[in-house]
Amino acid sequence: MNGNALERLRALLRAEGGLIATLIDPASRVDRRVASESPASVAAAGPRTRGRREEYELLFDAIYEGYLLHYGSPRVVWAQEADLGLLAGDQLYAIGLARLVALGDTAAVAELADTITLSALAQGAGEQALADAVWAAGARAVGWGSCDAHRRAKDLVFANAPDALEAMRTSAAAATAAP
Repeated sequence: MNGNALERLRALLRAEGGLIATLIDPASRVDRRVASESPASVAAAGPRTRGRREEYELLFDAIYEGYLLHYGSPRVVWAQEADLGLLAGDQLYAIGLARLVALGDTAAVAELADTITLSALAQGAGEQALADAVWAAGARAVGWGSCDAHRRAKDLVFANAPDALEAMRTSAAAATAAP
């Protein structure tokens, strides 16, 4: 996978202009190992993204950066105020999802909408490991397609079931086995 994915995200946000461009953190440097293991690189490596890998990696990175602005440590965008970070995160969700819609991949749009929702539920419950597993499984589903195990895992998260974490981890692992 292309090691400069986050640099491409910075360039995209600069091109967007406006407030989001002013929030780019010029000092942030991400370890290439960490970038290569991101959910975006996982999604882009799947057979569903063949021929458009860089676009999928970029749009997924935009969406994931939006999530990180809401709940984690963003890699590209930095906002001093929490409210501004939330707004920037929402804008990044919109940028990534709009690019996905332009590709006509409605299955991936639905998958990422579920991923955003399920990870927010996990974060709200204080379940960071579950949120991480949701992103890993969502990335696999975007790249490889959904499967019964993944749909079951999503249902378990929605139901706040005790075995949701293990089901999500199993989903993330199973999705890579699909051709």
